[in-house]
Amino acid sequence: MQRVLTPYDRLAAWLASRGPESLALLLTRVALAGIFWRSGRTKVEDGTALTVSDNAVFLFEYEYTGLPLPADIAAPLATYAEHLFPALLVAGLFTRFAALSLLGMTLVIQLFVYPEAWWSTHIVWVAMAAILVSRGGGALSLDALLASRRAA
Repeated sequence: MQRVLTPYDRLAAWLASRGPESLALLLTRVALAGIFWRSGRTKVEDGTALTVSDNAVFLFEYEYTGLPLPADIAAPLATYAEHLFPALLVAGLFTRFAALSLLGMTLVIQLFVYPEAWWSTHIVWVAMAAILVSRGGGALSLDALLASRRAA
């Protein structure tokens, strides 16, 4: 017996197809990247590309005191990570690795810095990163372009 597709079934099938999924993954990449990129820019001296500010080191010394790393190591690591991984996400290059790295950072922030922010903030970051880790960057990514060239 042949099944009759309802308009909802047709819409659901189209939404699950490659085009809409790739657009959703692109938006997820950009959204997650934007969160961390903006945070990274607050840790940099004005007018410089990646010079870690004294204020950032101060925050790691006196506000983010639960971290298991010294402030003079944690501040530059966080600053560079908050620039590198978002750039990779926007490009869709090494998407799963970049998303997994930001997921790790989120969990460190949750456990050691702002443990009260799970439901208000961090669960959304974890969800976005988990989607990207599991699905990859989608068709609108450098990962997809490189994969198609390897296959050719």
